[in-house]
Amino acid sequence: MAVTIKSEDEVKQMRIVCRLAAEVLEIVEKHVRPGTSTEALNDICHEHIVQNQRAISACLGYRGFPKSICTSVNQVVCHGIPSEKKILRSGDIINIDITVLKDGWHGDTSRMFLVGEVASFAKRLVEISQECLYKAIDLVAPGTRLGDIGHAIQEHAEKNHYSIVREYCGHGIGKIFHEEPQVLHYGSPNTGLILEEGMIFTIEPMLNAGRHTTKLKRDGWTVETSDGRLSSQWEHTVLVTGSGCEVLTARPNEPL
Repeated sequence: MAVTIKSEDEVKQMRIVCRLAAEVLEIVEKHVRPGTSTEALNDICHEHIVQNQRAISACLGYRGFPKSICTSVNQVVCHGIPSEKKILRSGDIINIDITVLKDGWHGDTSRMFLVGEVASFAKRLVEISQECLYKAIDLVAPGTRLGDIGHAIQEHAEKNHYSIVREYCGHGIGKIFHEEPQVLHYGSPNTGLILEEGMIFTIEPMLNAGRHTTKLKRDGWTVETSDGRLSSQWEHTVLVTGSGCEVLTARPNEPL
């Protein structure tokens, strides 16, 4: 599959749906607290997407995924399935991953939340993983290569004694949920695809406190760190512009 270059009209559609995805993360934030189940968070997000946004949760039913959002708590790297049995506790960290489908277009974003009083070592992992995303975004511009982006993420993570998950990556997005290019979160400078104006893709680095290796649970979706240590992920959908990039899923007051 070739990398698609979005037209001005297509970019306008992507701005709309990406803003909706960001909005879901804004409205769910106040509900992320001790005692709340991840199932309850799923229901809040689903209702907002369907009732308020008149849109569709792209995750629900995607390749058989059973819920509307992904909720990845502590050692869960990605694709955690919401459950009424999973109750958030003070000290947890959680990634909530949202993909909205509106008028045939996809907007994809995720962020970390701290639940109650969180230990300093967990906060640091969350902070460094966000910094990795921002360092990558700073490089997005015509002429940059994907290897430059992956290298910047890997270098910052490893400098801070964290590892980068290899098995999962960012991706092109538009009318298709997952399209080319694949955006690796590790790599070498001056390698890989050269970015062009009009490309839209996600950057979503996953950092582990321990080893980079992962394991897939029997449910066929939930990915955990192989050593049981914490993992943290942040994700934005970005557009390559003529002079740099536009973060289509940016939230208000975000330090971008």
